[in-house]
Amino acid sequence: MAERPFIVGNWKMNGTRAMLTEARAIDRAAQRLMKVEVALAPPFTLIHAVHKEVEQIGVGAQDCHAAVEGAHTGDVSATMVADAGAKFVILGHSERRAGHGEDNAAVAAKIDAAVAAGLRIILCCGESLETRDAGKAEIFVLDQLRAALSHVEDAAERLTVAYEPIWAIGTGRTAESGDIAAMHAAIRRLLAETYGEETAAQVRILYGGSVKPDNAREILALENVDGALVGGASLSAESFLGIVHAAFDDETG
Repeated sequence: MAERPFIVGNWKMNGTRAMLTEARAIDRAAQRLMKVEVALAPPFTLIHAVHKEVEQIGVGAQDCHAAVEGAHTGDVSATMVADAGAKFVILGHSERRAGHGEDNAAVAAKIDAAVAAGLRIILCCGESLETRDAGKAEIFVLDQLRAALSHVEDAAERLTVAYEPIWAIGTGRTAESGDIAAMHAAIRRLLAETYGEETAAQVRILYGGSVKPDNAREILALENVDGALVGGASLSAESFLGIVHAAFDDETG
């Protein structure tokens, strides 16, 4: 496994200041589970507040605009989220691609902005059920990544990849273990082709797709699965920490 396991909670469009109690509870537990890297990506409105409340866990953003500044009403730049306390940004999430029409070129432009702002990047990729059923899942996912990887030079320090089969996000359905392992292996091979094997081994590949405490241990035990990008289960400290503990137990053996 590359470095420590990395468990990231994506709060999506959820959370008010009342959720800071959950962040504090997660942070306190993370201080006792140092063999796992833990992070949260709250909505823009809570980045600064969470950053000020926590000591151990990382704080990131769920997206950023490609421009540094300008007439982009309602958008937030990479520089702005970094100024608020974010250390990383999630880019290319399927919900952004589908709901906001973001194509590979738009994701690449955001990567450039995030790199310029000094942010680490969690780069998402994943296929629809139709693409998987057509036998084109691997081709589709690797094409998504190829369009983005050339924009991240210092990948060992900057990049995390998150594989999120679209049909398993928020549905309660997870991919079969064999399918997860096969896709993560394909992603690792592409990283090696792009950056060389030494660097590729240091880039963590997360699985994201209805990860919960009751399935996390099995998923995290798979080869080339270096952590999880967690959605709904990250909104509760209890459920999210169940996943963190699964990673910790797997790491300590």
